Amino acid sequence: FFDQFSLTVFMGIPLITLALALPWILYPVPQNRCLDSRLLTLQAWAIRQFTHQLFTPISPNGHKWALLLASFLVFLVTLNLLGILPYTFTPTTQLSMNMGFAVPLWLATVLIGVRHQPTHTMAHLLPVGTPVPLIPVLILIETISLFIRPIALGVRLTANLTAGHLLIQLISTAAFYLCFIMPAISALTMILLLLLSILELAVAMIQAYVFVLLVSLYLQES
Repeated sequence: FFDQFSLTVFMGIPLITLALALPWILYPVPQNRCLDSRLLTLQAWAIRQFTHQLFTPISPNGHKWALLLASFLVFLVTLNLLGILPYTFTPTTQLSMNMGFAVPLWLATVLIGVRHQPTHTMAHLLPVGTPVPLIPVLILIETISLFIRPIALGVRLTANLTAGHLLIQLISTAAFYLCFIMPAISALTMILLLLLSILELAVAMIQAYVFVLLVSLYLQES
């Protein structure tokens, strides 16, 4: 069951590189014309709505991150949705790659906070009104929670997508073997598989949004 998550190589080319490069080919590019197509208009409207919702609570200094986070959201959503198709590979089921996304973004927010408002950033490590005996313990706990953030980002995305793919494969395998023994039960299992596939579509989009939303919250603290 876990073979679907193994990194495969075809003719010396890692297929994960093709999966990472494919999303950018699927989206239309704006042209130098007065009117764009309906697809381009819908795409621009969706990105504009997402950017407005995400960056409204963030100060104008953080709005320069809008292009990066909006592009990253589209990238993650496309990778997650393409991975649900049969005979495809989902790069976001690899913890190493998700950590490669999470750590640089988290570290950038921390360095921005230390550079622009070091006092406010350090104040997060010690809540106001803390008793003196608890100060070392709380500083240690807050420091650990700060360094756990990128791990939580990467593990959350990996675990949700991996669990969904495994459930789909388990239920589809059960439906295949039951169709020769108990066709009625197999039909019910196929209905469950269809509902689970719809749920996995929602999870693929929600997890990408949650990943970018948490990065924006870290940026807002900075």
